[in-house]
Amino acid sequence: LYGIGVGPGDVRYLTLRAAGLILSVDVVAFFAKRGIEGNARRIVAPLMRTGRHELRLEYPVTEEVPVADPSYQAQIGDFYHRASDSIAAHLVAGRSVGLLSEGDPFFYGSFMHMWRRLERDHPIEVVPGVTGMSGCWTKANVPITWGDDVLSVLPGTLAEDVLHDRLTRCEAAVIMKVGRNLTKVKRAIVSAGLLDRAVYVERGTMEAQRVLPLAEVEQERGPYFSMILIPGQGRRL
Repeated sequence: LYGIGVGPGDVRYLTLRAAGLILSVDVVAFFAKRGIEGNARRIVAPLMRTGRHELRLEYPVTEEVPVADPSYQAQIGDFYHRASDSIAAHLVAGRSVGLLSEGDPFFYGSFMHMWRRLERDHPIEVVPGVTGMSGCWTKANVPITWGDDVLSVLPGTLAEDVLHDRLTRCEAAVIMKVGRNLTKVKRAIVSAGLLDRAVYVERGTMEAQRVLPLAEVEQERGPYFSMILIPGQGRRL
């Protein structure tokens, strides 16, 4: 099994190792939301030939149910078990599987749930990818850390008071999983006194990319591919 990081959105950010495996593995597997092509699959579309053996792993729920809801936990847990069984069946049959992962496989990736279930019984190679945050701060032309700045990566799903507390104790921050949490996250940033430094990035490295100061963002929620950057202000030589 290969966990293949496919980067933040532009196929040209794939590593040579990742591109080579996508072209050569027996089965290309990917996660996808119901009724949608799948972001990782869309990224690698230019490398896919007709007739490739593909394994689509379709989430039963994504944003329809809150993550903390027991129903969500039960459905996703069962889904991951079934997905790992599907992958294992190919591996036992002697077929190599390349499981695509947006960004980097070991950074907030669903691949990790497959790795945890399969790594004891099957050889796995993880191919690192450019993270979404790296792609976003590059496209926003925002150096994220200087000198001894400490970078905090915060999920926007945290409670507002927790976000506020973390933001007041770091020099630089990346807030991921913004989406429906945008309004709450913005309030936490304002209360922490960081609005003037915050940059909103939507679909970084993709065709519909959008970059602007958070202070100018008026919508109440963002798409799946959105995050907020708060660059550090440390020592500059």
